[in-house]
Amino acid sequence: MAENDQKDKTVEKVTGEVENTDKKENNEDRYEKVCFICHRPESVTGKMIDLPNNICVCPDCMQKSFDAMNNMNFGGMDYSQFMNMGPMMGFGDMDAQIPKSQRVKKKKPEEEKEPILNIKDIPAPHKIKAKLDEYVVGQEYAKKVMSVAVYNHYKRVATDTMDEIEIEKSNMLMIGPTGSGKTYLVKTLAKLLDVPLAITDATSLTEAGYIGDDIESVVSKLLAAADNDVDKAEQGIIFIDEIDKIAKKKNTSQRDVSGESVQQGMLKLLEGSEVEVPVGANSKNAMVPLTTVNTKNILFICGGAFPDLEQIIKERLMKNSSIGFGADLKDKYDHDKKILEKVTTEDLRNFGMIPEFLGRLPIVFTLQGLDEEMMVQILKEPKNAILKQYQKLLALDEVNLKFDDGALHAIARKAMKKDTGARALRAIIEEFMLDIMYEIPKDDSIGEVTITEAYIEGTGGPLIELRSQSVPRLEHH
Repeated sequence: MAENDQKDKTVEKVTGEVENTDKKENNEDRYEKVCFICHRPESVTGKMIDLPNNICVCPDCMQKSFDAMNNMNFGGMDYSQFMNMGPMMGFGDMDAQIPKSQRVKKKKPEEEKEPILNIKDIPAPHKIKAKLDEYVVGQEYAKKVMSVAVYNHYKRVATDTMDEIEIEKSNMLMIGPTGSGKTYLVKTLAKLLDVPLAITDATSLTEAGYIGDDIESVVSKLLAAADNDVDKAEQGIIFIDEIDKIAKKKNTSQRDVSGESVQQGMLKLLEGSEVEVPVGANSKNAMVPLTTVNTKNILFICGGAFPDLEQIIKERLMKNSSIGFGADLKDKYDHDKKILEKVTTEDLRNFGMIPEFLGRLPIVFTLQGLDEEMMVQILKEPKNAILKQYQKLLALDEVNLKFDDGALHAIARKAMKKDTGARALRAIIEEFMLDIMYEIPKDDSIGEVTITEAYIEGTGGPLIELRSQSVPRLEHH
């Protein structure tokens, strides 16, 4: 009886080990084999040669190795012995040296490919905008434009009907002052659509061969966001921030490696082409596998603050109406909050963007600078508004936090002076909440704190209610 039990346990153990090995092999099957010497994937090199200790070598490298050995005088050494010397020479489990981040998932054959987005699953523009409304205050026009552009783009991807009527890509260029919500809009959009998103910065991009990131590195980041799945990455979104920093440099005699030449290099990406990108690294010069990604279905959204653009628009508008009795006053456009909405392609060209680049970004829209009323809304209305975050933090200490309307307007006015958009709000609230967050946990009898306008203006303190009475306390210094 005991012998039978022992046998059953042995069988279970062996079966378990076999199942684990199968799982491991199935998991490995999802990834392409990578040549240990040249780091190219199997889709590029052709069938790999499997060596002991999980090492794969491509036919080219194997041939070169044999040629090199033939040229040396090994005195008739048997190559099979050389293979068995692997563990002695420190080649044990070399496969471990190629990290997962550098291994590409195998592409599925055409007939097995499933569309990542079904046309029925794509939310309609009004639903996309309604979701954006929950998180982003104002910017109605920008949200509407983005919703329609994204909907049309993913209809194009999902149907993939490239017959005689070919639908163009709806790449976007968003222009708006700092802190107006450009990056936040794109992040919210990608979360809503559940597609891979890469957010990258144009400031680090340079022409190939110079210190900095290659232009293809933006696609490399998207591939990493899609977990090295090329099919998934080919339907993602790339947001390139600070696009105004690659404008043509004016009056420069040296080579413009991070300006116009980067715009030239990005033309093929925006248009849609096959690009070779490094896997798990930013530079092609790193010893990492390269894979090919087609950018025809990748949606590019470019964003920038374009700091001197308002001046260029003003000059153009003044030039149009500066002579005769009907001439406009010189300061007519100085206080125009919506001057950016009057932007034209000509203005962007004067700023330093090349016409070919602008031609590949057909949808251009602007975001408004924030006014005091919008700042107050940003403080209290979005799903994850800053005030809600602090109220939740204090609720964990069983304290109710309130803000007077006057206090909100005072915070908004202070933020407007900083001129950094919505980012300023967090810094100001942190400053005023510091004393409160420090003092509250000291006293268990505090039940409610009301932030007053006097406290924000520095002429009084917050109203603190104990669980039984109400007394003002706590001066802010």
